[in-house]
Amino acid sequence: MMKKWLLAAALLVALTGCKRYEPPQDLTVETEETGMSEEAAESVVAVEPVTEAEPSRREPVQVKGIYLSAPVAGNQEMMDNILAQISGTEINTVVIDLKDDNGRVTCPMDSALVTETEASLAYVSDMPALIQRLKDQGLYVIARVVAFRDPWLAEKKPEWCLKLADGSVFRDRSGLAWINPYKQEVWDYLVEIGTEAARMGFDEVQFDYIRFCTERGIKDVVFEEADTRGRSKTDVITEFTAYAYERLSAQNFYVAADVFGAIIGSEVDSQSVGQIYGEMAQNLDYICPMIYPSHYGDGNFGIEHPDMEPYRTILAALQGSSEELAQYREAGKKVAVVRPWLQDFTASYLKNYITYGPDEIRAQIQATYDAGYDEWMLWSAACRYTWDGLKTKEEAAAEWESIQESRAAAETAAVSETGQTSQPETEVERSGPAPEISSVPELPDHVDPAGSQKTAPSSGESTVIPQMQME
Repeated sequence: MMKKWLLAAALLVALTGCKRYEPPQDLTVETEETGMSEEAAESVVAVEPVTEAEPSRREPVQVKGIYLSAPVAGNQEMMDNILAQISGTEINTVVIDLKDDNGRVTCPMDSALVTETEASLAYVSDMPALIQRLKDQGLYVIARVVAFRDPWLAEKKPEWCLKLADGSVFRDRSGLAWINPYKQEVWDYLVEIGTEAARMGFDEVQFDYIRFCTERGIKDVVFEEADTRGRSKTDVITEFTAYAYERLSAQNFYVAADVFGAIIGSEVDSQSVGQIYGEMAQNLDYICPMIYPSHYGDGNFGIEHPDMEPYRTILAALQGSSEELAQYREAGKKVAVVRPWLQDFTASYLKNYITYGPDEIRAQIQATYDAGYDEWMLWSAACRYTWDGLKTKEEAAAEWESIQESRAAAETAAVSETGQTSQPETEVERSGPAPEISSVPELPDHVDPAGSQKTAPSSGESTVIPQMQME
């Protein structure tokens, strides 16, 4: 009889000590089975179920990052060198291709559609292990997921791609097919990729190419009413952004999107690509305008050759960002944190350009701070970065303290002068509104930081957005 009582007591301890089990609300011990008295049995109290804590987001990081292509991320020797270069600098973030410009998923992935379409090209054989290595070095890790420029999926699922009136597949100047942003199936695929990114250990997903193709012949593409349902290009891009954000942020995952700098203050470019800056910013944690000076045509912002004046160009572009987003804040709407992409390559394909080195990198970063923004990322398609343009961790900390003091002094002066506090993000004085950018010059598919292309690009029929990718 005593053995039975001890067995019951041991069972009770086991049940109450393990989080995996949730005992019934009224836990009692039957006297017939245990030999315990009714009084003893009644003294056993109910055990409250112990629930697992909900996973929480990582604390936000004030990002200072660089882009890494999958072939580089998957190369042990190259990664050893890059991490050695990063060590001790202000860089605290890396952006890695998880789904690249060619539509290939860059590591093994548990996805039915990835398996069906054979989309995986495992440049990185063990992505979770790589992510852990990066986190062990104190880095914030972002998954870059290219959205609607997906030639691989378009070939495997032609019913989802852009088509002409005769039913043939539309192809860009590189001969590549594009995915139709109106297709719900594609939205779900992209959310699935984002979900897998979270599972692998990435801290954030950053969607790129959330837009329509803008190349020659795009006006001949036919969109079926069954897909569009009366929605414009800007409608559907905003809807997809909200759709992805709702599902991925619910997983305690940060969500970001790259957008073209040309859409800021320009109705023409917004309608062409389908991106409305302020509308997208309401459905993201971070919005990342690509404001490379080389991407602005001569005369933009009143600057003769923008690529030759990186500080003025970045400052003007981000002042335009502040002005546009201020309208949404004043209306009480949520606005994403602005985190621009800056240029770390030499645009030698332009007629008027300069070589980008440490001074040009620092000038862009300074302009970002002077515009009231705190975060930035450097883009080099070839992943060759100007390390001499970066500060050490100690120098960056001292710089940040100086920036805070300067902003506090400016805020105090503004309050004394007007009696009102400024917007959450400091706005810099400017002489007038950001000029509308009616078109963007057509640029080559590949921008090589070393600069091998000497001929100037020709103009296109419609707004042409430059493509930045690895060869």
